[in-house]
Amino acid sequence: MADWHQVFVNEGTFGLLVDGLIPVETADWSNGLVASMYQGALISTGINTGYVEAAVAARESAPMAETWDEIVEVSVRTQGGNLKLESLMFGPVTDAPIPLPPSPSGWYRLRVHACGRALLRDMVSMDPVEKYLLTIWPGSEKNVTVVRTSERIEWATQAQHPTPAREPAPPVGHNPPMRKPS
Repeated sequence: MADWHQVFVNEGTFGLLVDGLIPVETADWSNGLVASMYQGALISTGINTGYVEAAVAARESAPMAETWDEIVEVSVRTQGGNLKLESLMFGPVTDAPIPLPPSPSGWYRLRVHACGRALLRDMVSMDPVEKYLLTIWPGSEKNVTVVRTSERIEWATQAQHPTPAREPAPPVGHNPPMRKPS
């Protein structure tokens, strides 16, 4: 069973980091929820600043998909196994690293389950309205898998392959403003 923690979020992000390092230049933000990096991952929240509820569960194998608003799975790498749930502003939520099976170094799959990201988008919330379950198990390097999507994830994945912009149709009954002849 996973232990739940309140994690402080700053600028809409918290992390699952190795020794507090954030190799942000290697982050792949293409799915709108979790950015895997050379080591560890960053999680994108709905709120900009405040607290979220989060837990990390290490497993021997892939879990069954659960009912959450959004679920995305990525590959993460760790060297040395000092993987911790962290606030980017205040550091690790707990002192103990996550016990990774079978060894602390190598490739893992990380499934991020999220709910509540649309409630207070880009706002401040000192009371947690969002919840995240991060499940990690031994695996190999694979592509991102979107298990359950949302409008926000759809937007992020489409932003990687933009379609030509079209002007929106005017509302029904809309009359454009008349210009005065000069």
